[in-house]
Parts: sequence; C-alpha cells; structure tokens
Amino acid sequence: MDNDAVDGFGSRRSTVYGSEGMVATSQPLAATAGLETMEHGGNAFDAAVATAAALNVVEPTSTGLGGDVFALYRTADGEVGAMRSCGGAPENATRENVRRALADDDERPSEVEMPMTGPQTVTVPGTARGWEATTDRFGERTLGENLQHAIRYATEGYPVSPVIADAWRHADRLFDDENARDAYLVDGERAPEAGEHITLDALGATLETIAEEGTDAVYEGEIGEQIVAEIREAGGFMTMDDLAAFEPEFPDPVSTRYNGTEVYELPPNNQGLIVLEALNIAQAVGANEATGTERTHLFVESLKRAFHDGHRYITDPEYEELPPLNGPEWATERAAGIDETAGDVEFMQQTGEDADTVLLCVADAEGNVVSYINSRFAGFGSGLVAGDTGIALQNRGASFSLDDDHPNRLEPGKRPFHTLIPGLIDFAPDDEGDDWAAFGVMGGFMQPQGHLQVIANLVDEGLTPQQALDRPRWRYREDGRLAVEARYPTDEQHGLMRRGHDLDVLPPIQFGGAQFARRNKEGVLSGATEPRKDGNASGR
Repeated sequence: MDNDAVDGFGSRRSTVYGSEGMVATSQPLAATAGLETMEHGGNAFDAAVATAAALNVVEPTSTGLGGDVFALYRTADGEVGAMRSCGGAPENATRENVRRALADDDERPSEVEMPMTGPQTVTVPGTARGWEATTDRFGERTLGENLQHAIRYATEGYPVSPVIADAWRHADRLFDDENARDAYLVDGERAPEAGEHITLDALGATLETIAEEGTDAVYEGEIGEQIVAEIREAGGFMTMDDLAAFEPEFPDPVSTRYNGTEVYELPPNNQGLIVLEALNIAQAVGANEATGTERTHLFVESLKRAFHDGHRYITDPEYEELPPLNGPEWATERAAGIDETAGDVEFMQQTGEDADTVLLCVADAEGNVVSYINSRFAGFGSGLVAGDTGIALQNRGASFSLDDDHPNRLEPGKRPFHTLIPGLIDFAPDDEGDDWAAFGVMGGFMQPQGHLQVIANLVDEGLTPQQALDRPRWRYREDGRLAVEARYPTDEQHGLMRRGHDLDVLPPIQFGGAQFARRNKEGVLSGATEPRKDGNASGR
C-alpha cells in the first residue's frame, strides 16, 4: 500500500457514547482488548495496560517493551496524577565514551554527533515496569491477566491493518541482524501486507514470561541479560546494573487555566510545558476569541514562541533548573512580540520532529480517566532486537546532544528530552460536578501542536470530540515552514501566506494521531479516535 492509498480514506466517524467503559486508540484489536478487560472486572487502569500491551503486538511499528510509557490520570476518588516510566542513559555513557565509540577512523571524536539509530541511542526501557506499577497501584487485576490479549495476538496471530502495514516497510531497511529480521519480517525477508495474518512468536514468549514471573525477568533476569548482551555486542554501554536500578516515578502534573478549563500535562523531561505556555500566550493575544485566518495565525505564533522556549530549556530537571514556562507573567512577556505578520522565531535543534508513538485513552463508569502513551521513539527504534526476546530497543537517546553546552547534553543516568505527553482536561474546575477527559495527540513535535488545536476545538468552539479530532490541522516545522493538510480551508491558506507564513502542504499522516475519552457530570462516557489512523473508539 502506498502513501496515497493510506491517506485516501474518507470514512465518516461520529463520537462514540457509553455508560460502563470507553477505550480509544489507533488499532481496533487493541481497543477490543481494553474493553474486554473492563468487561471482566478490570478498571480503566487495567484496560490501559491491556490496550498498551496489545498495541505492542498489533502496532509494533510504533511501540514496544523496549521503550517508555507515561500516564496522566484522574482516579474515581479524585486524585489527579502522573506516571513517568522512562529510563536514562547508561552510567558508562559519558560524552567522551560515546564520542570515541562513534568516531570513524577518519573522524575525530570531537566532530561526531549523536546518531538516530544504533547502540548509543538505547536508553533504559521503562515500559514493563510502568505497566506493572500502573496495575499494582491502581488496577483491579494482575499484570499477568492484563497481558493475556497481547499474548494471544502474538502467539495465535492477527491480520495487519493498513496504516500499520505501510509503516512496517521501514523495518526492511532498518533491521540488519538475523534475529531482528526473524522477529519482525515475514520469513525474515519482507514486511507484512495489509490484511496478512502474522504471528510474533518471540515477543509472545517474552510476554508469557513477564506474565508468569513479573517484570524482574526484564530488569534483573534472563530477558535483561539478552538486552544488555545485544547492546554491548553492538558497541553500547548498558549493564545489568543500569536495568536493575530503574523504577517508575509519579511526579506532580503541571497545569494551566484555559478559557474556563484546567489543562494538565507532564512536567519535564517531557514537553508538556510547551502546550501550557502556548495556551497561555494564545489566551493573552485573544486567539481563543478570534476566527478564520487571524485565529490560526495567533495560535501558530503562540506555539512558535513556546517551541523556542521549550527546546531551549526543557531537559531532565535533575540536571538543569527550568524557568516558569507555564506562568502567566512569562506568557505576557512572550505575547508582546506577536503582531499581524509571521514572526521569525528560531528554536534550538532537538531530534524528534517526526516520530512514532501509540496513544490510548480510557474512561470507566467509576470515574477513572486515563491517558496512556507508549513508544520507543522512531518506528522500530534503534535497529537492535534483543536476542530471541522479540524486544526491539528504543532510540530515545538520539534526543541527546554531544555538545557540551547544549541543555539536553548527554550525561550518565540522565533522561533525554522526551516528546511523549498524555493530557487531561477538567472541563468544570469550578463546579462541584466531575467532568474529565483524557486526550492526546501522538507524533514527535506534532504532539504539543496537536494538543493546542484539539483543546481549542473542544473548548473555544464547542465541537464534539470526533469533530475536534477531524478538523484539518496545521504544523510548524523545524525549517520554519508552516505545513497544513490539503483540506485546510483555501481562503485561510491564502490569508496565512499574505501574513508572511511560508506555507507547505503535507499528507494527513504527518499531522499526528489523536485519541479522546471523557466522563461527564452525568456519568456518560464519550470517545473519539484519530481519522488519520487505523483505530477506533469502543464503548459499552
């Protein structure tokens, strides 16, 4: 299937409603896994883990046990919280060691840059421990029970869906080693076609081991030993001590008040502050009250300034102090430079403009609302698959810089700038009734831009969830161009060019993957899913 075919779907969707459970994600079999988990005694947190695990199998092009997982949640008893389960660089991965490992015979170590793939890009994977922590702290079922759908899909097989089949082609170019090609290519030679029935036997066996033995098998046992051996044989620095020392965190979310709602994001090392700063600036310049070309222009200019600041300051907060990017005073100062023409705003280079991720949103009848995001960064990640485990290892470390003066410079144990940002919206922060939604938009640097646009569609324009996700999107690119979908209103495209925006048209697949699940004051659940992906919203 070529990109023209993938981007050619024109199916109509509508908002899905339910009263007992709601799951929205990018692959229908995974949504089914989450919904059936709730039907068999699980809550929204169990469903999130079951759905994420299923996505590791049915959408392996975008996520896996070799990556990281994050959550924002509102529990039935009113707790608003976050989970961050992402590892850092190995303790021996100093800039000096990595430079020497990367330098060719004709290249001085001081001249090398961080690559996009390879063993030096592998950071400690957080997924397995994150699933376990979610289940242990909030779930009603065991981790092993929540992995059963994923195990069945991997061992008994499933038919590959169209958008995922198109993304799978990347594996043929990425994977060199026999174990990687055997794990993810048909007969070790080619990517599967849409509708083709496949199994992922090695991954299924690993999931069965985790279900039976727990995640110590990954961080302290044989699976971990295979991860370390794969990385070190390829020239990396990971050790069993690096894996064994890892634990998920539960940081406080960050938030801002936007047009009568409270929007929650993940704090650094994630890019959630970019969303909050952009919302604050947009509100300061009246974007929420504007229409047409002026509205788009003001949101774009707000986002550009937030991007500049986020890429300059956001990193692991244990290594750098960050300014109050989501504060009102900061927004007022940044809004002062916005006028009727496109501004020339540069931002510090980071890696991750285009990346692949899975996002799922879940709500249940009790009042739990969960936004859950799971990724290994770009496609199948680093190009390394650990032994016979079927675990493709992430390349999140590609986000590090080897520049000694860069805020996101590589340091042992440090977590890189992370693009993943689940989101929450409290639609009635000043009322007694509860009205909460989990949402997000996957896709590298599209994530904060997608958050901004979906929130504005819902809150400012009062669109239904599916309408908010269906709206054509814009995207500011690192090269300074403003990209839009072809179906973006023609008069607004012309208006943006007249204001000085250097416009480009990109296919829909470049504009992210949004999901949405809400529980309103009356206890009614609603869900919506990204029309640019394979998935659906399923309710009961």
